Amino acid sequence: MSGTKKLVIVESPTKAKTIAKYLGDDYDVLSSVGHIRDLVEPRNLPPELKKGSLGKFSVDVENDFEPYYVVSDAKKKTVSELKKALSGANELYLATDEDREGEAIAWHLLQVLKPKVPVKRMVFHEITEDAIAAAINNTRDVDTALVDAQETRRILDRLYGYEISPVLWRKVGPGLSAGRVQSAATRLVVERERERLAFITANYWDLIAQLSPDSETNGFESNSFESKLVRLDGKRVAAGRDFDDRGNLKSDAVALDEKAAQTLADALRMPADTIAVKTVETKPYTRRPAAPFTTSTLQQEAGRKLRYSARQTMSVAQSLYENGYITYMRTDSSSLSQQAITAARSQAVALYGADAVPDKPRVYASKSKNAQEAHEAIRPSGDTFRTPNSLQSTLRGNDFKLYELIWKRTVASQMADAKGSTASITITAGNAPVAEFSASGTIITFRGFMQAYEEGQDEERNATAEPKEAKLPPLKEGQKLTLLEIEAKGHETSPPPRYTEASLVKKLEELGIGRPSTYASIISTIIDRGYITPRGQALVPNWIAFSVVRLLEEYFGDLVQYDFTAGMEDDLDRIAGGSQNRVEWLKSFYFGDDKYRGLRTVIDNLGEIDAKEINSMRLSDDVTLRIGKYGPYLETPSDDPEKPRRINIPEALAPDELTLVKAQELIDAPVVGDRVIGINPETGKEIVAKDGRFGPYVTELEPEPEPEPVEEPAEVIDPKTGEVKKAKKLKKVAAVKPRTASIFKTMELDAIDLETALRLLSLPRVVGPDPETGVEITAQNGRYGPYLKKGTDTRSLPSEDLIFDIDVAGAVELYAQPKYGGRAASSALKEFDADPVSEKPIKIKDGRFGAYVTDGTTNATIPRGETVEDVDFERAVQLLADKRAKGPVKRKTAAKKPAAKKKPAAKKPAAKKPAAKSAAAKPAAAKPAAVTADEAQ
Repeated sequence: MSGTKKLVIVESPTKAKTIAKYLGDDYDVLSSVGHIRDLVEPRNLPPELKKGSLGKFSVDVENDFEPYYVVSDAKKKTVSELKKALSGANELYLATDEDREGEAIAWHLLQVLKPKVPVKRMVFHEITEDAIAAAINNTRDVDTALVDAQETRRILDRLYGYEISPVLWRKVGPGLSAGRVQSAATRLVVERERERLAFITANYWDLIAQLSPDSETNGFESNSFESKLVRLDGKRVAAGRDFDDRGNLKSDAVALDEKAAQTLADALRMPADTIAVKTVETKPYTRRPAAPFTTSTLQQEAGRKLRYSARQTMSVAQSLYENGYITYMRTDSSSLSQQAITAARSQAVALYGADAVPDKPRVYASKSKNAQEAHEAIRPSGDTFRTPNSLQSTLRGNDFKLYELIWKRTVASQMADAKGSTASITITAGNAPVAEFSASGTIITFRGFMQAYEEGQDEERNATAEPKEAKLPPLKEGQKLTLLEIEAKGHETSPPPRYTEASLVKKLEELGIGRPSTYASIISTIIDRGYITPRGQALVPNWIAFSVVRLLEEYFGDLVQYDFTAGMEDDLDRIAGGSQNRVEWLKSFYFGDDKYRGLRTVIDNLGEIDAKEINSMRLSDDVTLRIGKYGPYLETPSDDPEKPRRINIPEALAPDELTLVKAQELIDAPVVGDRVIGINPETGKEIVAKDGRFGPYVTELEPEPEPEPVEEPAEVIDPKTGEVKKAKKLKKVAAVKPRTASIFKTMELDAIDLETALRLLSLPRVVGPDPETGVEITAQNGRYGPYLKKGTDTRSLPSEDLIFDIDVAGAVELYAQPKYGGRAASSALKEFDADPVSEKPIKIKDGRFGAYVTDGTTNATIPRGETVEDVDFERAVQLLADKRAKGPVKRKTAAKKPAAKKKPAAKKPAAKKPAAKSAAAKPAAAKPAAVTADEAQ
């Protein structure tokens, strides 16, 4: 018997809480907390299935690529609660997001819950009372084409990752991964670094003159202006854009060196030279506002203006959406609804006047190569936008900053063009040669949209800068000018700038690789995998990324081609639109046909891969860069031809900084740390400072042991006496392992003295006995930092210096604190109310890897870019929900995978697709840790 309430299921607790406010007592609104089931990891398949066609991927590649899904252990309680709620409901509304992932979540809920009541798919783009009411009254069925597209993408990424990642493990290093989109993103960053490595700087000079229309030169006049040398005797003076990346001049422009520039400057300072205006040109200046935000442009602009990472931007935007402040934040569309256009124009008029908007509303078309999803642009929610000022008491920190950015961009997008005029003048000076200078100024007469917002720009080489607002004095042709100052200025050409998160997102979108909604997770993954390291805003590839990309380029060339990767997105779009069959497409991709070579074919025909060659880069005949197990190093010949010399590369040295000159400098540098500090007065042994592969350390050298003579049974004849004697041989005595100790992070290796070295070698230090148990407490340094040890019980020390300073009372106090993960946990940095899922109080604590949110059961690290102050109760709940959705982390094993059987060339005919997707039997199994980043999209 059905109940009397309607059950609404969404993805997140925050979203559920917001929607419940608008639906009333007739509805129960619950959260699935993301996906409730996923592909099982192959090792967790039932034993009887591990040896079959499902065994390698948990996808039956021989039977229409049928996936094997399981409900994760972390979601069993959630599923149980949803089933219980469904048993008391008379209708089920699936209100997950209206994109592929949201549609797939809805479909999985149907497969697991098996409802016997009417089911309606409810979709909306903003969480407002009107939008929710409209969604309740305009439901539809689950879109199986969208589900097919998501499932195809999920299977594709499983095949890609599980086939290619093991090759990386064997040939480059353990724990690495390949992915359809993450590998393309890594390749882009590596290619840019290769360009910077190959770049040769060119030097060029020009002149900057400060001029005035006044004849008197009493210092700098108020109407003076700056001009730049642009031509000599009619020939253009070379600028940065006239040189190629090898430092060669690529045009017929004149390149000035320092001597020529200084000579010309001296000549123009001569009073006899006449300086006059040659031409004056004035033209109108117009600038249009930028389109409203898509997911991609929001990530780019938040990176430029707010210094947010892509992950942080999406996290904050998710919170704003779920709390009803903005529309859905995963969209490729830059269009606005009529409701939004009216709201933006009305607000612009109210704030900036009637002339702030054009006569007709602005309409924007998407520029994305693979635009999908029929959503609006990201904008403030509702039919009347809330101004940032009105929300200052409601929104705080990052939430307020991002809302303000979205509000400004949306309102500005419907405002009038900025208008003004640009004056450009040409100035002649001198006679032999004739120098021509140029100056320009822009006057904005009507600011239009600029009253609300101006778009940021990425760093680009030789880009034409947007004219800055500057005023030139009134000038006319033939007018004489006074030279106030002239300076010869030297310049260097610059290599292409490294990608930032913003510019990488922009490039991925331009190429049509991936989806904007996945860029945040992709960039986070290539950073977390160690392929990329952020330095400020720049993304710097690590050397391991060079090895990975080289292997993929040489052995999986088709799969990392940008057009090929983008073409897969087009194919997924066709599956989502119902014009492409998912089974046929997966067969084509995996087994091969006229369009695709076939992943299986590539894997089966890899041949021998020389791991040493893949992980090497020859810098010269005698110098080779190698990427080893413990990091990059240089290899160069030594006195022993069997043992080449190895020189560690400093961790702070970026790849583009390792020129041949720098490499030789590292080779020629004296070996840092191989320094005799002194003699241990107690033992008489030498104490030496060294810099090893694992960092700087001190060691006490042991004397070379004297070989001991031993009697051997063999007989020899003494050549002098002729006597037969037993031979004596020397037996090698095993060397004693010397005492060593790593130096503290606060110490400099070349400053270590004998006293400090002896203290380090004396560790672990006995602090004293525990007053209660009598067990000895020691202080020492370990792999994860300084700590105390009492029997098997350990506690972290806040600093290395405390190893020598802490006393028994301090140690007892530290042991009295609660322990977390084998280390001392500090008291809570923040405390909140109970989590709606676990019903346990939420706290923010400081742990080994930084601050984290915990409810005592689930721990979620605060993402990079967010601070403890930024995290409020809603954000804390979301972080915990996201962590639960991922399931427990499984440690990867280094076990070798069995060799896959070669698949037959013949392809099976496509099976007719049923109207409703069926689910495979699903025994309980833990949710696996994804092999590829793309699987987590």
